[in-house]
Amino acid sequence: MDNQTKHKCGVFGIWSDPDSAHKCYTALFAQQHRGQESAGIAVVDDEQLNAHTGMGLVAEVFNEQVLAQLPGAGGIGHNRYSTTGSSRSCNAQPLLREYVGGQVALAHNGNLINADLLRREYESRGHMFQTSTDTEVILVLLASHHLTKEDPLAEALSHLQGAYSLVFLFNDRIEAVRDPWGWRPLVLGETEQGKPCVASETVALDAIGAKFVREVEPGEIVTLSDRGVESRRFADHQQPAHCVFEHVYFANPSSILFGDTVQVVRERLGERLAREAPVDADCIIPMPDSGRSASLGYARESRLPYKEGIVPNRYVGRTFIKPSQAQRDLAVRLKLNVVADIVKGHRLVVVDDSIVRGTTTRYKMKQLRRAGAKEIHLRISCPPIRHACYFGVDFPDVAKLIANGRGVDEIAEFLGVDSLHFLSLEGMLDCVSLPKENYCTACWTGKYRIDVTRPVSKLDLERDQLRMFSQGK
Repeated sequence: MDNQTKHKCGVFGIWSDPDSAHKCYTALFAQQHRGQESAGIAVVDDEQLNAHTGMGLVAEVFNEQVLAQLPGAGGIGHNRYSTTGSSRSCNAQPLLREYVGGQVALAHNGNLINADLLRREYESRGHMFQTSTDTEVILVLLASHHLTKEDPLAEALSHLQGAYSLVFLFNDRIEAVRDPWGWRPLVLGETEQGKPCVASETVALDAIGAKFVREVEPGEIVTLSDRGVESRRFADHQQPAHCVFEHVYFANPSSILFGDTVQVVRERLGERLAREAPVDADCIIPMPDSGRSASLGYARESRLPYKEGIVPNRYVGRTFIKPSQAQRDLAVRLKLNVVADIVKGHRLVVVDDSIVRGTTTRYKMKQLRRAGAKEIHLRISCPPIRHACYFGVDFPDVAKLIANGRGVDEIAEFLGVDSLHFLSLEGMLDCVSLPKENYCTACWTGKYRIDVTRPVSKLDLERDQLRMFSQGK
């Protein structure tokens, strides 16, 4: 994927495990691909919550000395890449706060489209915010309803609009929440010792030796406590809006996501792409690492040889997480190296998962040309991204999307390739198992499941009702 797209986040939680901090560390490490700006762990020890957060990778934020200072029988963790709120230490999660009800820590994956509205409302009431992230709004809502509602968490959630998979840590339990549309993944697991846990992806469960139990359902709150696992609903069932981009790019290939194994889906995407856009060429070359799975499917279906013509530098990290353009450009140059003997004089099919802004892809195509590629036929395993995402993927500036307002031939000319083909929307949806209407395709189609032009909350509705009542309507 074009490396300037920001990423989603990874969350994890485990209860009643005396080694919860180390379990959190391992699970976060397994989900490092979901966010590399900051990492954090919060634990509860003798009803006292403690947290440690920092900027950078999990292994940079934590070591044995730090983990030893986080004893506790329950804990939650978070890997962050910002979609709301800048990349600053104050925005690192889990956020730990004290309120009338005690202490609470929160880790969030997603994006709230009505966060600004809610923030302005509560600032007008005198509430002070310590961060610029939408996650803090949730904690303010929770604290505001603690003394007035029978289920303050459910009440707070009823005000939210957008995508959110949440893991709350209290002094006596963990509450795991998934939004009513199920945009972001969230799964329930159980360790070999019978300890309940939750994670963004099943790869985190695998890393700590836990088994996958089920997905947290959209609109569900799952409680992990000394009583075991309990469930309640906070919202009516909605038509699911699972993010297909998780399958295309974000998730770990070994994870089970929305009922499908990611690696299997990506190979299907490549197979379908080969059927839709065959080309007479000498070999298939993947764009590492994200294009590798689809390339395998394309090679198998096309019966063309698969070759590693672009070799990644494993020590650079995923380039899209770099905070500045200059850092991203340098990272790209260091990240991928062309194998000239494989490329020179050959007709190449280069397979990648997506193109967002196109600048990085263009640079890589120039590298292939300089190495002597005779022809370059670029194949992309999803449709062209023409619209903004408001639900956890940071490409909201439509003007910067290369496919916005441009045809395929224009994009091919800009990238400097001999041919370009994007997988069709129908072809992509045929590669996943759930009904087509269960997936969000807004970044490709512009059809949003909820109205993104006018975010609302119950606060709006309550004010409207009071105004109408006062006017005798």
